[in-house]
Amino acid sequence: MRLLLLFGLVLAVPCAARAQGTPTPNRLDGSGVPAAPVVVNAGPVSVGETTVDVLSSYYQQNGDHGAVEGGIGTQHLTDVSPTIVLNVPLDSVARITANIGFDYYASASTDRIDQVLSSPSAHDVRVHLDLGYSRTLQDKRTIVGIGGGASKEYDYQSFNLVGSWARASRDGNRELSVAGQVYLDQVTLIRPVELRTGGGNQQHGSGSDNRQSYNLSVVYSQVLSKRLQVAVSTELVSQRGLLSTPFHRVYFYDSSPALGTPGQLGTAKTEVLPRLRNKYPVGLRLNYYATDLVQFRGFYRFYNDNFGIQAHTFELETPVKLTQFFTVYPFYRYHTQTAADYFAPYLEHSVADEYYTSDYDLAAFSAQKLGLGFRYAPLYGLGRFKVPLGHRVAKFKSIDLRYGHYWQTTGLTANIVGVDFSFVMP
Repeated sequence: MRLLLLFGLVLAVPCAARAQGTPTPNRLDGSGVPAAPVVVNAGPVSVGETTVDVLSSYYQQNGDHGAVEGGIGTQHLTDVSPTIVLNVPLDSVARITANIGFDYYASASTDRIDQVLSSPSAHDVRVHLDLGYSRTLQDKRTIVGIGGGASKEYDYQSFNLVGSWARASRDGNRELSVAGQVYLDQVTLIRPVELRTGGGNQQHGSGSDNRQSYNLSVVYSQVLSKRLQVAVSTELVSQRGLLSTPFHRVYFYDSSPALGTPGQLGTAKTEVLPRLRNKYPVGLRLNYYATDLVQFRGFYRFYNDNFGIQAHTFELETPVKLTQFFTVYPFYRYHTQTAADYFAPYLEHSVADEYYTSDYDLAAFSAQKLGLGFRYAPLYGLGRFKVPLGHRVAKFKSIDLRYGHYWQTTGLTANIVGVDFSFVMP
């Protein structure tokens, strides 16, 4: 039962926190490629066995609605994100987890912040570290956990704290999980070169700003029959502070003496969004074991927020065991959303608007993602090797490879490749 809960927490909750179907990184909005969460409730583990997962993904996208250039520029971006996840049991009831990694991205879009190609803004590296501790209480049915972490990149740093509680029924067929998380973020205000208060030679514009995010996640899971399991989830999110991206330009169809001729380079303003955003997603996940070899995993999420976005997301994954140890899992995802109240394309905003953005993550669009995964996990592992320290023997447990192709009605396309090497340390 707890494996179902963990699956729901890792896959459903990060998706529920955002409306956008765009997998591109958007640090201020919270959409895009999420950092792997600190998992503090992952069920029982074998005493004395430490698991190590070495994960990596490669993401590449193309499009022509870049927000840095007011909704008309390139969206070309590549992102590589290796990560190591450690799971260390301390005894039969307690364990610690660690998640450490970095993201390296190169973006033709942010290269236009200074309007000089190959500028420092063309690429960046984000490093992150998350730690967690969980403990099973004396009733053997309740798990509590705490955790925290931090991430840092050139113009952005974030700290987070998390606490969780999960309790299973006596028969193990039902479980309720509640988790709360707080993010404290600080952002350096890097504006487009022509909009910097100190002139074009001023690197950072003026000062910094901050944002706080408060997440409350609730997941209820239940075994309905021998073959059917269900999980209902929600993650209420409240964000306060800087929610706009300082280096996103917006161009206007009308003008004012301060802006000059509309539509010409240098007549832009930086994106402005409200400093409060509340998100209200609800998700439903179904796992159906059709046979011993075929499983259906379905997911639906409804999303709503005070920016005016409503979204629906459907996902289906079908793992099929080709042999006892080899599994393939095709997957499909469909996402559709309305536009935010503050979105308009290039040259369609008025200077009289209080809030304005031309970021197509906040536009109305539909998106699809289609892909295939492979998992190979032999009973005795793929191989064994000696650990340099301590001369212990570790097992190469399994390998998981996943590819997905993503496309939007806005013209954005992306390809994503991920791999997971799993090891067991004695």
